Amino acid sequence: MKKLSLLVALLGFNAAAQVPDNLVVEGVPAIPLELRRDVARYLEFRAAAFQSWHPIRREMLITTRFAETPQLHLVKTPGGVRKQVTFGTEPVGSAKFRPRAGDFAVFSQDSGGGEFYQLHRHDFHDGRNTLLTDGKSRNTGARFSNSGIHLAYSSTRRTGKDNDIWVMIPSDPKTDRLLTELSGGGWGVLDWSPDDNLLLVLQYISINESHLHLVDARTGKRSQLTRATKDKVAYGHARFAHDGKAVLATSDDDSEFQQLIRIDLKSGEQTTLTASITWDVEEFEQSPDGKVIAFVTNEAGVGALNLMDAKKGKLMPNPKLPLGTVSNLEWHANGHDLAFNLSSAKSPSDVYSLDARTGLLERWTESETGGLNPESFVEPEILKLSSFDGLLISAIVYRPDPKKFPGPRPTIINIHGGPEGQSRPVFQARNNYFLNELGVAIVYPNVRGSAGYGKTFLTLDNGFKREDSVRDIATILGWIARQPDFDRSRIAVTGGSYGGYMSLACMVQYADILRCGIDVVGISNFVTFLNNTQDYRRDLRRVEYGDERDPKMKEFLEGISPANHAARIKKPLFVVQGKNDPRVPLTEAEQMVKAIRDAGGKVWYLMAKDEGHGFAKKRNADFQFLSTILFYKEHLLN
Repeated sequence: MKKLSLLVALLGFNAAAQVPDNLVVEGVPAIPLELRRDVARYLEFRAAAFQSWHPIRREMLITTRFAETPQLHLVKTPGGVRKQVTFGTEPVGSAKFRPRAGDFAVFSQDSGGGEFYQLHRHDFHDGRNTLLTDGKSRNTGARFSNSGIHLAYSSTRRTGKDNDIWVMIPSDPKTDRLLTELSGGGWGVLDWSPDDNLLLVLQYISINESHLHLVDARTGKRSQLTRATKDKVAYGHARFAHDGKAVLATSDDDSEFQQLIRIDLKSGEQTTLTASITWDVEEFEQSPDGKVIAFVTNEAGVGALNLMDAKKGKLMPNPKLPLGTVSNLEWHANGHDLAFNLSSAKSPSDVYSLDARTGLLERWTESETGGLNPESFVEPEILKLSSFDGLLISAIVYRPDPKKFPGPRPTIINIHGGPEGQSRPVFQARNNYFLNELGVAIVYPNVRGSAGYGKTFLTLDNGFKREDSVRDIATILGWIARQPDFDRSRIAVTGGSYGGYMSLACMVQYADILRCGIDVVGISNFVTFLNNTQDYRRDLRRVEYGDERDPKMKEFLEGISPANHAARIKKPLFVVQGKNDPRVPLTEAEQMVKAIRDAGGKVWYLMAKDEGHGFAKKRNADFQFLSTILFYKEHLLN
């Protein structure tokens, strides 16, 4: 009995009071101790994310989680000890060493998932953290000058919705000043010119339209860099070239895909550097000496690392890396070490470095998998299907081991958010429990509107075409019904954010086919969503979903909103929400739950008072996952 009590304590579980005080739980049964014991290993996955190279020493800052939330850690050698340097209760976002000196780092952090990020300075000599911003507004995209003296960032401080550009000397927060006033919530700082006289700034309007601007770092005077075009053009990642005479950027100008281009600052002439590559260039970084450009291409969802000789404009031999998706590139000041994250079906996100001179690959972190053998994790397959109108869509499919789980298997359709997101073949983490322990297949669709398949594909669900993406799911359902190893009578749908809307819409449209559904921070009514989402986001979302102030569009949005069709949802639903969500407000979940109950339907409800757009704290995420398993066991597996 003492051993059981000790186990309960170690698992953080109290049978008499298993629901944390910060959670609102309605309709969810008590979680059995046996389930928590069975799932325990799957709750202990970790991941690591690269944040910054030390400017002098060959050391790096990463974020990883040892307790409740991801915090900053210092790693001094490949495979070395992860020394924790921040100890807050809220997750740490991005972080950067001060260039040239490395005596402090600046990191971002919000509170309760509200995404009103504040910038903090962490001094390494005494471990002290100092608040740099006002503690109220949303502050993002902090970027150090090359000298390491100044820090530029965007902030909503002036109006609450406009992202102005501010500059400070972070060693003296009193120097903080408004550099230039801007209109709209899509502005962000990308880079400083080599002489620190200019800032490169992105104006994001939509996934299909954005512009690059130059801002004088002393006066705040702004000029548009990118040329005016008849058609909408999107610019993404951008940096000043090493020589300061040009800007390197990703752009879909005259292309279906994001290509790497060079914009001459004197003439304005644009030169395409990756014309032979028919994939999106997602990100890039030029080495400090300007000789090599490292960039990542999105190849059917896999992030592939490429190296280019910057002078010749020719691709270098492909680096030899483990199979997986690469992201978050940064060169060390030494000019040859390139850091990045790598994730695969067999491994959580971990941090690696590549020596561009010798090809030496080194792994800096090896994140834990809860004691599970990574070789037992399922590799995905890529599926391509012709949808209702002949459009080619894709999906990523994970099948459980047929030897362990013979016969037709139940399926979870998991739809990504965005809607401009993309499901990718990365580590499945806790979802491996469904595959390896319950024998449930998982299908991740990339319906129209998903990123990675060209700019035309991105627009095919905009405005009045919104429900065409829901019709794409019918193609997925039809494919499942034709598979002998899938059980067509046991299909569930789930998704987060826009994927939450898709889940609800599928529960309305395909009520006779689906067994149950889960909506995580999803939109239930587009009109109330646009009215209540945070001010800095509203106009950005109107471009995608449509402007509810237009009577015809409002009528259309009301007509496709799941909350207005709750009576058609005949199968059990589970709704999960964070109280402080700035993107999809709490009211979206509340009105959906009420509508289901008013219509006599069955709904479970889970709300965290200290979370926002998804659960970031481990104990909340653990409870959500255990509740999800219970939901599927009761409504999908039985």
